[in-house]
Amino acid sequence: MDVTARLQQFAEANNLLRRGPGPLSVALVITRHAKNSGLPIHPEKLLTKGGGQVKGLGKSGVQAILRDHSITRVLSEEGGRTSRGTPKIMRAYAEFLNKLSTKDSIDLNTIEKWWVDRVREHFAAKPFVLRFDPAKSIRTIVGDLLAQAQKRQAEAGGTMFAGTVLQHLVGAKLDLLLGGAIEHHGASVADRPSGRGADFLIGDVAMHVTVTPGEGLVRKCERNLQSGLRPVIVTILKGVPIASGLADQSGVADRIDIFEAEQFLAGNLYELGKFAAKGRLATAKQLIERYNAIVAECESDPSLRVNMGE
Repeated sequence: MDVTARLQQFAEANNLLRRGPGPLSVALVITRHAKNSGLPIHPEKLLTKGGGQVKGLGKSGVQAILRDHSITRVLSEEGGRTSRGTPKIMRAYAEFLNKLSTKDSIDLNTIEKWWVDRVREHFAAKPFVLRFDPAKSIRTIVGDLLAQAQKRQAEAGGTMFAGTVLQHLVGAKLDLLLGGAIEHHGASVADRPSGRGADFLIGDVAMHVTVTPGEGLVRKCERNLQSGLRPVIVTILKGVPIASGLADQSGVADRIDIFEAEQFLAGNLYELGKFAAKGRLATAKQLIERYNAIVAECESDPSLRVNMGE
């Protein structure tokens, strides 16, 4: 079995090609480390203090490798650093390379090129599909799109597809409603480092969009209230009782509005479409066009795009 076949086998066994840019970033950085420092690799020396992250794993390091292969597109703003699973991936890949080098003389340039080709495939990945079936309810149509994102997220082992899709759908809806006056950010950009108190700030409304509401979110809402803002949470159906329960425990349930995402989006498709069949379809197309524009501007993963389907 040649080295590319072994790489394919390793990647499939560890589900690395369906988990977004993080694992690809790890593979690129560790392969380049092997090229520069030689084999065998000592995994513990590649971890930061505390063992929570992989040294050299960040946007600048990954992009430097890609530029050597004439790729300027950003693979990941974080380079995989924010994923808790990257040290495990690094150890598994280091072990794979070490074992490979004891059996055969391996060409690390060939291995690096193989991973770069996977990056190119990642950029060309298929988008999601919004199937606008007039026989189905708008909530069902929106719910199917979110279900696609949740399924891909489950298959990817932690990459936050569902939350990203939901955030940018809500952002697109707000743009249509308010004429494009909304500031958008990548879904991986944390609120606090960027100085934001919510995903969207509109007048005195602080809107938080999430598929996994938790205590940290309610604390953000409490800070919003202290700042004179009105917090709004938009979440999926199963997140509504969780958010409501946490808000109740914190004594702010009567001061936070919590909306179920599918209803939140479907309601506006009706309203913006003026409750007409042609209007709903036209508005849905406008929503997806705006969503795709936001993804192109704020995200590096083209598989987050949505195509319209019948």
